[in-house]
Amino acid sequence: MKKAYALPFAVRPVRAVLAAALAALCAGCAAPGPGGSSAATPAFIASLRSARLIDLSHTWEIQSPVASVNPPYSFALSATHGKTRGSFRDDNQLSFAAEQMQWSGQHGAPSIDAIGHIGREGKLFGGVDAERATAQPEGIGASGVGAHLAIDQFPNDLLVNRGVLLDVASVVMNGPAPLPANFEITGEHLELAARQHGVRLQRGDTVFIRTGWGQHFKGNAALYAGDNSPGPSLNAAEYLIRQGARVVGDDTLTFEKRPPIVTSPKFQVFPVHMRLIADSGIYIVENLNLEELAAAKAYEFAVVVPPLKVKGGTGSAVRIFALVPR
Repeated sequence: MKKAYALPFAVRPVRAVLAAALAALCAGCAAPGPGGSSAATPAFIASLRSARLIDLSHTWEIQSPVASVNPPYSFALSATHGKTRGSFRDDNQLSFAAEQMQWSGQHGAPSIDAIGHIGREGKLFGGVDAERATAQPEGIGASGVGAHLAIDQFPNDLLVNRGVLLDVASVVMNGPAPLPANFEITGEHLELAARQHGVRLQRGDTVFIRTGWGQHFKGNAALYAGDNSPGPSLNAAEYLIRQGARVVGDDTLTFEKRPPIVTSPKFQVFPVHMRLIADSGIYIVENLNLEELAAAKAYEFAVVVPPLKVKGGTGSAVRIFALVPR
């Protein structure tokens, strides 16, 4: 039997339940209790604590796979406890450690692309001039053009949203095995997964697609970052656009099928990125860890997607998690 999940956890649309929970929280706002808390606050917190939290992130480290089009990642301690203890004339009490990283908006597992990350034919989403938007090294919009497309402008209403998992791998492979490296996901595959999972996509959703490729992130990084991996096609992108998705993501390095090239009706590189981001203003998440979510058969859930609020950023590492019933 298929289950539809919601919070705090009658089987109702997640967005409606979240709204109801917030309404309950605010019901006593006009008459706060001792310390300023409303009477509804404990119940609201209890409803959240009753959820099972599923982390959708991998641990990021020096050996983590990085797409060849992105800058390398580096990490090194710039201060250590051994070197800092005794430097404050405090009888050797305080010590601290700190690090220095070379970090890109496209580093992280997962990471999310800002809308200003991808252009098509010199234009960003909404017809913004791509060259002018990135004319200053301080970031997207530093020139006065296109600042609304940087990652610091990620919409507040998408920080917590209704999430849907389309486990294409389990539908196609009839089990937990990943899709073959050359597998191209179509809109028909997404529709079939939704039907088998008993979920219906709604406008505004955050939609995650499981290819099973995330199993290789730690176990076989060379394969994960290799020349070939499964992913959505342009046909699948059109399906997601028609369904009204606002954030989409999967468990691969580049989201779309790799190599990310089509030759008909004309040659394009990263065609799915251009169609979703540059043409449609849809955020893309890469490097998700969807294995636990899939094992729980949690196909509808509350999802938290909090990018770093970096002014002018082209993207961000993000610690994404889902809330599902226990």
